[in-house]
Amino acid sequence: MNAVELDKVFNPGDFEDRIYKYWMDNDLFSPKGSDDPEKNNNPFTIVIPPPNVTGVLHMGHGLNNVLQDILIRYYRMTGRPTLWLPGTDHAGIATQNIVEKKLKAKGIARLDLGREKFVEETWRVKDEHHSIITKQLQKMGASCDWNRERFTLDEGLSKAVRDVFVTLYERKLIYKGKYLVNWCTSCGTALSDDEVEHSEESGSLYHLSYPLADGSGIIEIATTRPETMFGDTAIAVHPGDGRYTDLIGKEVLLPLTTRKFKIIADSYVDRDFGSGALKITPGHDPNDWEIGNRHNLERINILSEDGTLNSNVPEKYRGMNCSDARKLVVKDLEQNGVLINRQDHNHQVGHCYRCHTVIEPYMSEQWFVSMSGMAEKALKTLDNDRIRFYPKKWENTYKHWLTGIRDWCISRQLWWGHRIPVWYCSDCDEMIVSKTDISECSKCGGTNIKQDEDVLDTWFSSWLWPFSTLGWPDKTDDFNKFFPTSTLVTGYDIIFFWVARMIMASEEFLDTAPFRDIYITGLVRDRKGRKMSKSLGNGLDPLEIVEEFGADAMKFTLVFLAAQGQDILIDKDAFKFGSKFANKIWNATRYMLMNLKDRNLLADSEYELEDADKWIYHKINSAAGIVKSSIESYRFNDAAQIVYEFFWNDLCDWYLEASKLNLYSDDEYKKNRAITILINLLEESLRLLHPFLSFITEEIYQKLPNSRENIITAPYPERVDSRNYPEVAEKFELLQDLIRGIRTIRSEFTITPERKIPITVSMDEDFIAADLFVEYSTLIKSLTRASDLTIKKENLILPGVFLSREKDLKLLSISVILLIFLLRLPSLKKRRKKIISFLRLLKISLKIVSFWIMLRMK
Repeated sequence: MNAVELDKVFNPGDFEDRIYKYWMDNDLFSPKGSDDPEKNNNPFTIVIPPPNVTGVLHMGHGLNNVLQDILIRYYRMTGRPTLWLPGTDHAGIATQNIVEKKLKAKGIARLDLGREKFVEETWRVKDEHHSIITKQLQKMGASCDWNRERFTLDEGLSKAVRDVFVTLYERKLIYKGKYLVNWCTSCGTALSDDEVEHSEESGSLYHLSYPLADGSGIIEIATTRPETMFGDTAIAVHPGDGRYTDLIGKEVLLPLTTRKFKIIADSYVDRDFGSGALKITPGHDPNDWEIGNRHNLERINILSEDGTLNSNVPEKYRGMNCSDARKLVVKDLEQNGVLINRQDHNHQVGHCYRCHTVIEPYMSEQWFVSMSGMAEKALKTLDNDRIRFYPKKWENTYKHWLTGIRDWCISRQLWWGHRIPVWYCSDCDEMIVSKTDISECSKCGGTNIKQDEDVLDTWFSSWLWPFSTLGWPDKTDDFNKFFPTSTLVTGYDIIFFWVARMIMASEEFLDTAPFRDIYITGLVRDRKGRKMSKSLGNGLDPLEIVEEFGADAMKFTLVFLAAQGQDILIDKDAFKFGSKFANKIWNATRYMLMNLKDRNLLADSEYELEDADKWIYHKINSAAGIVKSSIESYRFNDAAQIVYEFFWNDLCDWYLEASKLNLYSDDEYKKNRAITILINLLEESLRLLHPFLSFITEEIYQKLPNSRENIITAPYPERVDSRNYPEVAEKFELLQDLIRGIRTIRSEFTITPERKIPITVSMDEDFIAADLFVEYSTLIKSLTRASDLTIKKENLILPGVFLSREKDLKLLSISVILLIFLLRLPSLKKRRKKIISFLRLLKISLKIVSFWIMLRMK
């Protein structure tokens, strides 16, 4: 047989693109049927968390996707039909913002283009960015079935969105009403509660005096936003607050205006905050809105959609933004003697999760989904163990969001997105909700109809993702085979945004959970523990890492560090770890394949296993079992550490060295036998490694003699009882400990690796590893750099004997004699007596410890 040549220098850039193209050209990412009916009826499915189509993948995406890829590749190799369904999200607000900025740079406003042309332009931008996302995922090696790729605005998903909207409306779970919403003045749209990010900011607390209308005095209130006073319609006090009992029902005069309103009593008021009197602005505060509902107060909106003050305020403040208006109002209040004092005050301020503009509570007509009933079902899904969180601690976050949930505002004042499927007839004022576009009124037959201008919240399509991507509401073959899906891998920041809503939608429409397991990844942080961000300049681009180190290096480094429930602290240099491991695999393989020259590979029946062979098969068998349990319980780092330890330490550092005894012998049979076992082990090791280092394993695997066509569909190694050799493994571990012990002693006495020394190993005659030590004496001599090795089956008691292992408590002594050599070292001659005394004391101490251990055994 000829040797198989690998390049001397490992360079993943030489083959990664070629390997990925091979996988794609041969349709190896699509789910394949199994001859095993049980496996065939138990597919493994993941729907990818769809990245925003206009976004760029960061290292958090990198972690999320490599973990999904490991699961997919593992289950694909187990023989189960396996589907990883990719796709992207249209990301309404984010995408529209990008397009508007591009148009603005050209001097074009959205309104100048008109809705139809703006949407056309957005589709063009979407197509440009979409190719960037897919290329990034492919560069990382994501084995998604690209033939099934979906987009939240494609035809099939649009059909599902309309079906759900109309059905929920018919079930009276969707309604339209004028309510106080979170308004982003920059994006010009309403946001749901969970799209508002709160942060503490420093501000001021203004104490103001409102005069009683009858001139009998004043009432003091405190506010952080004096400019909203023009929307005040009451002052509220606690009914049990004796300070204000006589004032309840009286009128006050609103400063800077001529308007009057009453003092009311409401138990919501905190008597201990400020003066205990609260100005009520139902049109601009959610708590005031509720108080206003209880007391039937007027709702006055003082803001325009762009955040400026409107005609409901005195003329001098109209057209000003809130910040400027606040300064002028405070100045005027001070001049009019209304401002009592101002205090520094820290308070929580809501911001848009996209553009970070301060959110304004704003009264407008919007569409809402009633959530309480669906939330109850989603909580029962967890209680009934139909979903499982990994780590379990995230169950509390899930419960927290679903308990006391508020209705979901689903309408957005945008042009990019799923347009709300509601039409209004101008002739008879009929409102028509329809799954299909309509051209005439179903009530009067008129054609003067107009569709609702708003679009649906992006999450309204995303919450259907696990089943709409498989063809629902149609009962397609994919839906019937792959739903419910198996596992969701996602971040903790969207447990409510997305995870909980998907469960609610699935339970509402399909009476089942959309997936069984939910794995919540940690954050990828820098070495200092800081979140990666543009502002800190500490972000890592996955493609740059792939370019420099290779996709396998990035993948293996991330998964090796991905302990369940913990964040990953990483920098660019950390990826050298994965690169070194891939390089180790390459060089070890290169060595094995070079030794194929002039060799004949033997059939299994042509040779028997020696103890070293049984040991390595025991180790790979054990590794396969641990990897299986680790992956299936989402302990990714445990699985990565096992394959690393096996390949680097067990296979390369120990077995490969042991195999050289036969590989370099003069016996042709021994040579053939040695290379046969090495190639068989390499083939199985590559299959063990494939989910973690996909490109290099495929590149090497296809060069192996007698291998299958590819590794991606090859069977994953399984633990089998017939390859368990516990007694041999124990003996070989004693051999390893002996060698490690000798190396440790050499190190402690600073004996350089170049200097060879005579070594004597002494043991009891019936010591369990005695024969193994004799059989592998050449290996021991080689790995310990011994000039001469003597192995004696007798318990040798001499000054300077080192006890290196006490695992076998009945046959206690494995002794390594270094004293004769040590006393000959010139540097130690002067200290000979001290060394001898020390060694004798050490020997006595070890014998006392050994005797005590034996007594405990008895």
